[in-house]
Amino acid sequence: MVLTLLKAKPERKLAKQICKVVLDHFEKQYSKELGDAWNTVRDILTAPSCWQYAVLLNRFNYPFELEKDLHLKGYHSLLQGSLPYYPKSMKCYLSRTPHRMPSERHQIGNLKKYYLLNAASLLPVLALELRDGEKVLDLCAAPGGKSLALLQCAYPGYLHCNEYDSLRLRWLRQTLESFIPQPLVNVIKVSELDGREMGDAQPETFDKVLVDAPCSNDRSWLFSSDSQKAACRISQRRNLPLLQMELLRSAIKALRPGGLLVYSTCTLSKAENQDVISEVLNSYSNIMPVDIKEMARTCSRDFTFAPTGQECGLLVIPDKGKAWGPMYVAKLKKSWTT
Repeated sequence: MVLTLLKAKPERKLAKQICKVVLDHFEKQYSKELGDAWNTVRDILTAPSCWQYAVLLNRFNYPFELEKDLHLKGYHSLLQGSLPYYPKSMKCYLSRTPHRMPSERHQIGNLKKYYLLNAASLLPVLALELRDGEKVLDLCAAPGGKSLALLQCAYPGYLHCNEYDSLRLRWLRQTLESFIPQPLVNVIKVSELDGREMGDAQPETFDKVLVDAPCSNDRSWLFSSDSQKAACRISQRRNLPLLQMELLRSAIKALRPGGLLVYSTCTLSKAENQDVISEVLNSYSNIMPVDIKEMARTCSRDFTFAPTGQECGLLVIPDKGKAWGPMYVAKLKKSWTT
């Protein structure tokens, strides 16, 4: 899910807020899965003063003056022109330092000019290769950052934003209201359906489907304030791959033959990433992996990637000066034959 992070407090104070139960659990798992890279990842994830913030400009209320100011402050644009399907209409600026823009307040009737996010969150959106007029489903859409980014890329014929959690659904609605002009709202549907039922409700409807699945959100879990709740989360963590698989089954049903599906999480966990995608590929003869390695090569200036062992999957890991992620992205295609 997209992270709009709170302003970093002095590290000395934040160190007390790290949840030891979660850190110990991650230490055991990720030191095995990531090897030596885990040491750097851990240092960044546990130090919010190192976190970086990307600025996604809103093309529906374009901030020309802000764009000039970002250039003067040393920000650079993400991937501009380097991917064959990078849309010129999407402008996102990154800084190599943890400088953070102030957030804009929500005002009814006024569109916001920019959205703060973890830059790695844009990779699943770019992987979808959205084009004007296409029907697209964002199955687990709250808080709305990826839906917003999709609308910076193209004008879909129909965008269905679904969110099962009622509190997060309100957040999603507010994000869309804050950034998207009224005429475009007419091509957007917001629903509160259990994502596992979407495939039966709308079979073979969508050209593109994004499944930004509920996951072990590594960044936020590390700062769980309630250690009992954290322990409960960890014990329930083993159930997440089953939920993720059920969401993918539903997404595959909702996708038309020839359509693209992108799966993403904001966890490092192999069980929720590569293993889920391997199970999908082993279970469906009509779902094909789409090679995504070119994206990793193109993005290496701004992101650090860990090996996934999959041509269709990328894993962004936080690194010094590139504190983006965690973000896993996998790209699949539904073939015409079953």
